[in-house]
Amino acid sequence: MANRVLLAFLAFDMLFLLSAALLIAFPMIMKDRMNRAPTQETVAENLLLERCPLTAAMVNAIIMFITFLTTIPALLMPTSRMWLKLHGYLVFICAMVSMVIGLVLWFDTLKTRSNLSTVWAAQAQEVQSLLQQKLKCCGYLSSNSPPFFQDSVCTNPLVAAQLSGCVGPFSTLANNFLDLIFTAAFGVVGIDVALILCIAMLLKDRKEKERYRHIDEKSGTAGF
Repeated sequence: MANRVLLAFLAFDMLFLLSAALLIAFPMIMKDRMNRAPTQETVAENLLLERCPLTAAMVNAIIMFITFLTTIPALLMPTSRMWLKLHGYLVFICAMVSMVIGLVLWFDTLKTRSNLSTVWAAQAQEVQSLLQQKLKCCGYLSSNSPPFFQDSVCTNPLVAAQLSGCVGPFSTLANNFLDLIFTAAFGVVGIDVALILCIAMLLKDRKEKERYRHIDEKSGTAGF
């Protein structure tokens, strides 16, 4: 029967590799989308992604790929614990980086409204109009503060006055979007922690086998 500890280690190591692939693919796809002209569908998410540590996530993913490579010598040398220990230390570093990324995003959600006020004010009229059309609102705090831009949603002052400002729906969208991202970051940390525990168990398993091997060698020598 295959070693269950080893199988658990391999399973979580594969999850670790998968999370690294997702961690590098998501920022690359989002960066490519951000480089394109904003549309009504992408404008809000693009503005929020500009505040996310996408480059840090990509760097962490590269470290994770390098970390995964240390699995190869650890498996090829089943009696050695050096590479397995190195693998564990590197996984710990990856977990800390992922946790920092998640915490940065979480802290950002605590001051969403103040941050979005700055973001809104920095946008060109075309971008603000796209946000109004996407969120079905006029202006930021209200249609008059700051003044709305006339578009297909805010067609005239009377219509604009009947619609709420964009601060509410924009904040809700931002919180939901950032919640999803930092939850995913903490999910990666969870996989890292599980992998570290598997590494610890595998190290203990190898240490026990080495101890029994030494006992057998001594017994064999004594018998001879």
